[in-house]
Amino acid sequence: MKFLYVAPRYHTNQMDIMKGLTESGHEVRFISHYAAIIEDYSCVTPIVLGYSWLYRLIDFLYMKVIHRKDPTAVVFKIQHGFPPFGKLRKLICGFAPDLVILRERSVYSMAAYYICKKNGYPCILYNQNPLWSEPAKTDLKHRLVDRMTPPLRMTPVMGEKKPGMTVKENDYFVPFVVNPQRAPKERTYFADGRVHILCIGKYEIRKHHLELLRAVEQLQNKYEICVTLVGEATNHFQKEYCEQVKKYVREHRMEQLVTVKTNVVRRDMEREYLAADLYVIPSTLEMASVSQLEAMSYSLPVICSDTNGTACYVEDGVTGFRFRDCDEADMLYKLDDMLSDRERMLSMGAAGYRAVVDKYNFKNYFDTIIGMREKILRENLH
Repeated sequence: MKFLYVAPRYHTNQMDIMKGLTESGHEVRFISHYAAIIEDYSCVTPIVLGYSWLYRLIDFLYMKVIHRKDPTAVVFKIQHGFPPFGKLRKLICGFAPDLVILRERSVYSMAAYYICKKNGYPCILYNQNPLWSEPAKTDLKHRLVDRMTPPLRMTPVMGEKKPGMTVKENDYFVPFVVNPQRAPKERTYFADGRVHILCIGKYEIRKHHLELLRAVEQLQNKYEICVTLVGEATNHFQKEYCEQVKKYVREHRMEQLVTVKTNVVRRDMEREYLAADLYVIPSTLEMASVSQLEAMSYSLPVICSDTNGTACYVEDGVTGFRFRDCDEADMLYKLDDMLSDRERMLSMGAAGYRAVVDKYNFKNYFDTIIGMREKILRENLH
């Protein structure tokens, strides 16, 4: 079959899906709005189509003039940027896909959906809004957006089943796919007698590197520990924050305790996971991170916040711990609790590995999206 993906960028959380599709003999085309500096094209090389010349002018004014000091301004581009329509149509129709996955309810996706609908190509909307959510809004704006995007949606975020929350008829929970990497018996732990803590995340304030460092600082005399921070620092906002992190390490004399790494390429990440004994993701406003699943695939226990969109992948007390979002004291408590029992850490790491094998595999992903495609064709939901 032919699978087409249209998304802002070729994200690492798609890599094992691409690998599964190509190794199963399917043909994959990935069209992205832009390319990030750190990407791995070992399975699929995306076509970076970019934006219309008109939108590039709008983007220059918006990003470089009006909002030049706002690190979150890039979100506007993802939501409102529009493609060179003729080139997009040529790429889609020339490929004639059997199934199209469109990322986000964005102007870019609306343009792609229009082309696909005209040509009868079945489409699925993929975003990271929770499966369990409030009833759909029915005002004119939301009705128009719904009409211009695919009716079937998949998400890797379960959300919370609580009063007032529902699951819409055509919404599906489709978790991230991560291939198992190292079973517990295939790796070692606690090199040099210390617990090696790994944290991966872009150098942004919301990633809470400093909060983690403060927790580690309070525990350094209680446990034999060390920390490795790995993250992207490519734009000036990230570089400034990374310097703040390094400054904190220096001023608090933690150079022997903390290692700060930037822009580690994908192929070198295995070494970081295998050197670690515990994975911690302290960030807030995390829509859906895949790194905790990657850590579990290397048989590591995980600590993450309870509002992380994919916190459901971490079974509290079984594969790791969840702390209250933005609660530094609770993060410290959970970290202390984890470090207090190394045998439990090993059993949690093993349970995480089993979860990856059983739940977060390519077959489950593939079977679900093929079932969604069959529903689109059967019920004429193009």
